[in-house]
Amino acid sequence: MEKKYIGVGVIGLGVVAGQVSKVLCEREEFLSAQLGFPLKLKKVKVLPQDMTRPLAKSLPEGVLTTDEDDFFNTPGLDIVVEAIGGEYPAFNLLSRGLKMGKCVVTSNKEVIAKHAPELVKLAKDNNVGIRCEASVGGGIPLISPFQYDLAANHIKGIYAIINGTTNYILTRMAKEGLDFATALKQAQSLGYAEANPSNDIEGTDAVYKLAIMASINFQCVVKPEDIYREGISRLTSRDFCYADELGFNIKLLAITKPGNGQIEARVHPVFLPKDDWLAKVDGVFNAVLVEGDLVGPVLFQGQGAGALATSSAVVADVLAAAQDIHLGVGNRMRWNMDKPLGIKPMSDILTRYYLRMTVTDSPGVLALIAKVLGDHSISISSVIQKETDEKNLTAEIVIMTHPAKEAFVQQALVKLGGLDKVKEINNFVRVGI
Repeated sequence: MEKKYIGVGVIGLGVVAGQVSKVLCEREEFLSAQLGFPLKLKKVKVLPQDMTRPLAKSLPEGVLTTDEDDFFNTPGLDIVVEAIGGEYPAFNLLSRGLKMGKCVVTSNKEVIAKHAPELVKLAKDNNVGIRCEASVGGGIPLISPFQYDLAANHIKGIYAIINGTTNYILTRMAKEGLDFATALKQAQSLGYAEANPSNDIEGTDAVYKLAIMASINFQCVVKPEDIYREGISRLTSRDFCYADELGFNIKLLAITKPGNGQIEARVHPVFLPKDDWLAKVDGVFNAVLVEGDLVGPVLFQGQGAGALATSSAVVADVLAAAQDIHLGVGNRMRWNMDKPLGIKPMSDILTRYYLRMTVTDSPGVLALIAKVLGDHSISISSVIQKETDEKNLTAEIVIMTHPAKEAFVQQALVKLGGLDKVKEINNFVRVGI
């Protein structure tokens, strides 16, 4: 049955939620024309302290409420938009909306990554839609292409720079020779990093987004806690110097690909050849490289965060949900999550490695290191020795390996760390995708 108008309610008045409410109000006529029927902002659920905000005062009279029951019981409320972030109370609010037969739209990566199975089931049980385009990549269209445009493909791999904060920090370290702490402070001063940046720099944010992409693409459940995670705080300016000399850039990548009834799902720094598409993505930009068996490699790139970019994706989801409601269509989410795919253990990953260590500057050291690596089935591709500390009789060496199994590399690092002639394992980074 066709409705005379579609009513939208927004939960929150923060950076994203506020921008979404503003767009729905200021572009009501334009958005309605896009749909071919009226779209109206009916209610905005805010906290008491939000009532004094300038944006709150600019919204139509009677739209704001601080009462949750008042919000959900608003007559004509068809779509609920949640943009408050965090796991709770967001999960409870989305669940309530779905149980009441309302379509829901969210930009919340954490709640989707952790609770997609429950939310998708509620949507199916109540024959309503759930949309989360803005939960991954902000304004970059990703979820919709995964759901529809690339649906004919067997996805061979997804390789993503999916956190703007870390990409900005790594870019500054590479281009200006900054140390990690200085680059982080610069990112914070420009508003690219939070006062507490741990979710970004330790890879947690990227893990949430990868869990969503992997789950949707491979139609299975990928839990954030099952994804290997390693942040960027161990990287130093020395690593960037060597990377540049060897022809690489360093990026924090989220990687997932299938194989032998399992999927890889991991987030960690990677040495990428300078001519690689992703190696050229700098600053706060995000990029996702998708390899399909039919379409080949496709690169999605753009602003992954920010009020304007994220509101673009949220409002697009609202329009899609409104169209479904207008046509009497229920849940169109192609997300079955029923494939019995396990996560490939990180110990079974096969890739190349960069190893940097401080050793005694004495004859036979390289032969000793080469023997340890060889004993663990690790073949050396190249060795660099440049820095020598004549006072302490030590030298810094860098070893690039041929492809090796992660478990063997970890075992070799433990063995090397126990040698008298190896003073410190300074760092190791995986090479290539």
